This record gives sequence, C-alpha cells and structure tokens, in this order.
Amino acid sequence: MVQKYLPEPFIFAILLTVIAFVIAIPICKQTPIEAIEHWGNGVWSLLSFAMQMALVLVCGSTLAEAPAVKKGISLLASIPKTPTAAIAIVSVVSALSCWINWGFGLIVGAIFAKEIACKLRGVDYRLLISSAYSGFVVWHSGLSGSIPLSMATDSQALCNVTHGALTSPIPISETIFSSNSIIITIAIIVALTVINTFMHPKGEKVVTINPELLKDEDLPTSTPTNATTPAEHMENSKILSWVIAILGLCYLFIHIFIRGNSLELNTVIMLFLFLGIILHKTPIAYVKAFTKSSTSAAGILLQFPFYAGIMGIIMGTGQSGICLGNLISNACIDMSTPQTFPLLTFLSAGLINIFIPSGGGQWAIQAPIMFPAGANLGVDPAITGMAIAWGDAWTNLIQPFWAIPALAIAKLNAKDIMGFCLINLITTGIIICLGLLFWV
Repeated sequence: MVQKYLPEPFIFAILLTVIAFVIAIPICKQTPIEAIEHWGNGVWSLLSFAMQMALVLVCGSTLAEAPAVKKGISLLASIPKTPTAAIAIVSVVSALSCWINWGFGLIVGAIFAKEIACKLRGVDYRLLISSAYSGFVVWHSGLSGSIPLSMATDSQALCNVTHGALTSPIPISETIFSSNSIIITIAIIVALTVINTFMHPKGEKVVTINPELLKDEDLPTSTPTNATTPAEHMENSKILSWVIAILGLCYLFIHIFIRGNSLELNTVIMLFLFLGIILHKTPIAYVKAFTKSSTSAAGILLQFPFYAGIMGIIMGTGQSGICLGNLISNACIDMSTPQTFPLLTFLSAGLINIFIPSGGGQWAIQAPIMFPAGANLGVDPAITGMAIAWGDAWTNLIQPFWAIPALAIAKLNAKDIMGFCLINLITTGIIICLGLLFWV
C-alpha cells in the first residue's frame, strides 16, 4: 500500500502545504491572503535549523568515511550472522544511539545498517534501514529531548511559554529519568526489536542490494609523492589538521565538562567535524570526503523551507484571532478528564507533528495551552510535558521529514521503508498510550 500511494518526500511536503491551506482558511476564518502571508513568513524560519541538520548529516557521513571509523564499523557489522540477528542489532543500536543524542543516532544507525548490508547476504535492505530509523521514536525520552530539557531550564522563560502554569523548572529526574518514562522507553526498544525481526520477509520477497552499489571509492589520506609546492604541502599537512582539531576538541571539553552544558545538536556537529578532521589525517583528504558527502544533504535543503511554511500556516493567527494549532489542542482539552488528558495530549501532539515535525514548533504551539489546562485538571506538569514529547516523536515514524538523512545515506526512497514504519507506529502507539494511562 505504501509503495503504491506514498509519494516522494518533496511531493508529500507539497500535499501537506495544500492540506494546511484548505483547513486553515475556513476553520480559522482566515482570508486566502492571510494564509499565504503566514506561509511566506514561515518559509525561512527554519534556516538555522536546516543548516544544523545538513551539517550533522554531512559531518557524520564524512566521519564515517574515515579509514579508522570504517574499520571499526566494519568489525561491528561482522557480528550478526543471520538476517534476523542483523535486524535485531540494528534496532537496538539505533534506539540506544538516538536516546543518547538524536542527531548522532540518525547517522550512526543508518551507517551501521548500510555496512551490514555490504557484509551479510540475504538480509532485506529496506527493513534494515527502516529498523535503523525506527529507534528515532525514543529520542524525546532521551538525553537530547528538547521538550524535557526545555522544562528543566530557566524558570522565567518556562513561566512565559506556559502562561504562568509553571513557575519553576521540572528536573529531568521527573521526566527523562522517571520510572514511568524509562519503562515506556525500554518497552518500546524491546517491542521494536521483536517486531522488526518478525517483519523480515521470506524467500523471494526479500529485497537485497548489490553491495557494490553501496561502496564508495577510498579517498587518499596520505601526502602524495609529487607534492612540491608550499600549497600542496600545507594541503597534505597532518600538523594543520591536528592543530585545528585539538582547538575544537578543547573547546568541547570546556563547554561540556567544565561549564556543565549538555550535549546538544551544535556540540554533536562539532564533535563529528573535528574528529573527522583528525581521522582523515590531512586537510585535503577531509575536504574531498566532505565534498562527496555533501550531496546527501540535498533533500534537507529543499524540503525544510516548505515545512517551515507549513509551520507558519499552523501557527499563524489572522484578524479572527484563531490559530489552527490552538484549535487542535483545544479540541483535545474539551474531551479530556484528568485520566485521559495525557493520552489526548499525546494524540493531538502526534497530529500536529505531521504538519510541524519540529520539537521547537510543537513546544511553541502546545505549551501555552496544554500546561494551563493540565494544571486546571490537576495533572502533573511533568506528565503533560512528556505526553507532548512522546507525541512529537511518535508520528516521526510516518513523517518522511526526519528520515531524509537516513535515506540519503542508504540511497533509498521514503516509500521503501514507510510500510515497515507504519507497523512500528501502531506498535509504539499502543505502548505509549498504555504507558500514559497508567502514569496518571
């Protein structure tokens, strides 16, 4: 069904834009001109984030091309001896990596799965990449979850965004490291591992890939014997690589271990960048590897402005004073009781995430509405925040937006993996819904 009906991700973005227009104009009582302006004003609102995503993909891929890293990944990829074992280990490695940091997990999972496909015959390549992407669903319950981290930050900013419902930070011991959140996370990782292995096709239905299509030519990493000019010697100088890399790594050490800052997206990019420079040995070798990897960022650069435009429509408020995102959240509140509020918050967040696949956008829309409503119902704000976070992460399984980096590395289309991801969506949705019901 997915192979037949799911279009290329860029077409999907265009269709979502049209749907947002069609819904916002009559329901939010906006004029076509207002909706167009909301869309146009939003188009460039994710430029810095798009650059971050492009860099995490390119720098991560370039790091993976370093000879030492390729050798390490190759050794790990030699562990599974059967297709089901390969699916299982990729599912676990991807989920744990995404829990540590979502940018790190997206790249590592895809690269690891790709290397296994080069070594192991008989494993379904589509399911292998889908398993690598499926672990992304746990990122918001992990160390880089933007919503639980936002709840743990400055109390004044938290008070403003929640319209006074929260006056003090909520520590991550009550969100990420709460027993309920950990149980849900573990249950999801176990379930994904089992379900993914059971989904492996049999016999002729297995879709494999020629390993030669996945292999890239090795890039020179040593000084060429014909380097005669000062410029050529500098281009192939290991000393220059070490100087700039040590400078960058020293900054990261100060930033994280001395200043106590968290491992967020910018620090992950810097880590990928400077480790890559060291491991490629010479500046020119890194430049060549980076140039080759940069072509994989095309989908990000093309599609991010369109999703930013959709976010502008969903968050836009015309003369009517009605915002589409607020309508969805308020509809959830109108049906809620103290017991069902977290569940319905989760479902509304999942719906909004299809149109705005961004934790920051999700937080901006739902925090001002859901936290005051939850407070009025007597719901623990930590539960409200995690319900929003889980909803934001959940529907990423069927939203091609976040799969772009993994698909670029794997050289696949969204329709190749989304059928498997749909089964993962249903499975994890049941687990999260039950978890939130018992959490109250």
